[in-house]
Amino acid sequence: MIKKKSEAFEWLKSIMVAIVLVFIIRTFFFSPIVVDGHSMGPTLQDKDRMIVTKIGEPKRFDIVVFHAPDGRDYIKRVIGLPGDSVEYKNDVLYINGKAYNEPYLEKYKKRVIDGTLTYSFTLKETAVGSDTVPKDSLFVLGDNRRESNDSRDIGAIPMEKVVGTTNVVYYPIKEIKIVNN
Repeated sequence: MIKKKSEAFEWLKSIMVAIVLVFIIRTFFFSPIVVDGHSMGPTLQDKDRMIVTKIGEPKRFDIVVFHAPDGRDYIKRVIGLPGDSVEYKNDVLYINGKAYNEPYLEKYKKRVIDGTLTYSFTLKETAVGSDTVPKDSLFVLGDNRRESNDSRDIGAIPMEKVVGTTNVVYYPIKEIKIVNN
């Protein structure tokens, strides 16, 4: 009888340790997310399942997950870092006056037959409302620029709202990939 109680206690301890480890890993290191919508197409597809890494600071062109003002989690691409000026002119991205190539948009730009993929704007003309990205904030855009609710509409994203970065699609299985920036 004592041996059975001891064995049951050992199983219970093992299960509790496993639960605590899963909680710590999901809270501080990694968590899953599901892409909801088409705002990151063609890079990411609706219902793709991804791993969010909660370690490190986001860099330019990383894909980030953040808590949006409407209470949902959004997935977008970092375009502007704190202090950057951002402008689009004739479908070309300019950061601090320098033109940047966005190879992840080339496939999508070829599909556009009526104008540009990204309409021209300056940072001041967006919901950010200033010449530069505010301190401790990011300017983010969806890759599907015509169909994305992003920093142009909701403003700069405070760093404390950023959950983490993501670039690993693990489901659907036939679509497993690492997304390049």
